[in-house]
Amino acid sequence: MHMLLISVVLSSMPCSTILAQRGMADFFSGNALWLVTLVATLIVSLAFVAVFVRYFRLWVQSVTTGAGIGILDLVRMSLRKVNATEITRSKIMAVQAGIYDSDGLTTKALEAHFLAGGNVPLVILSMIAARKAKIIDLSFKRATAIDLAGRNLLEAVQTSVYPRVIDCPPKDSKRPTLDGLAKNGIQLNVKARVTVRTNLDQLIGGATEETIVARVGESIVSAIGAAETHKAVLENPALISKAVLARKLDSQTAFEIVSIDIAYISVGDNIGARLQADQAEADTRVARAQAEGRRAMAVSQEQENFATIEESRAKLVQAQAEVPLAMAEAFRSGRLGILDYYKLQNLQADTDMRAAIANTPGRR
Repeated sequence: MHMLLISVVLSSMPCSTILAQRGMADFFSGNALWLVTLVATLIVSLAFVAVFVRYFRLWVQSVTTGAGIGILDLVRMSLRKVNATEITRSKIMAVQAGIYDSDGLTTKALEAHFLAGGNVPLVILSMIAARKAKIIDLSFKRATAIDLAGRNLLEAVQTSVYPRVIDCPPKDSKRPTLDGLAKNGIQLNVKARVTVRTNLDQLIGGATEETIVARVGESIVSAIGAAETHKAVLENPALISKAVLARKLDSQTAFEIVSIDIAYISVGDNIGARLQADQAEADTRVARAQAEGRRAMAVSQEQENFATIEESRAKLVQAQAEVPLAMAEAFRSGRLGILDYYKLQNLQADTDMRAAIANTPGRR
């Protein structure tokens, strides 16, 4: 209905009015397109200005130092959630120290190490320290591998340049000294200091400081035990150091032993004499136990002999009790006469008399 009314109104209007309205519509349509284009251009310009302002300082530093990182590189880092400031400043430090892309230190490599969770500034500082020292061959690939393995790369490089001293035993140990026993039984108390530097080739997977301390302590005790007397060790403590160094204790460890020095040595207890005394006491107790056993056996045998004697006496009494019965039977049977009986009594009396005379005190 409304469309019909509009068409009627338009058909009733003059042609000039219709043409004027069409011109105004075209004008406003062109202005709207131009306005949209202007706004879009303004937004893009503002975004470019914002990006330029944000990264202008880093870009200027990169350009002036020859780091080779452009504005678009910085924008791409932000899109990939990479810390552009950290990467740029690390690259600048490397370039200023003479480490370039030809050494493997490219911007993409730094970004990859950052995304892998590595510490980029620490890696760069470590490579710079190694390059300045001129005694360590530390490539970017090895440095990133050590850093991702969880090792403190900068500390390792510093230890390689300036060796570290390890106390053996450690200061927080329960025992203040290492105790060794010479062949003559004298105890020696020793403190040692081990000078080590980092072995970067074995830093990944190599044993730590605790292993070095344990190996050195074991070797010192063994070296003292191999000495004939404690005096030989006291006269020349270097014997211990030479014996320990000859064992290659730094094998499969993250360190290289530079030297082993005996810082303190003293004479302890006479363990050999104490052991001999304890052994003599033990032997005495064993001998006493054996003698007591033999005494008990002798007493037992004596008691058995007494029992045998009493048994023999009982048998004798029993046999003597049968004599009168046998004599009575002999009287009854006529085999023994009265005269024979008296002769037997006289013989017995004579025997008793002789025995009494023999047992008289003072008789010679």
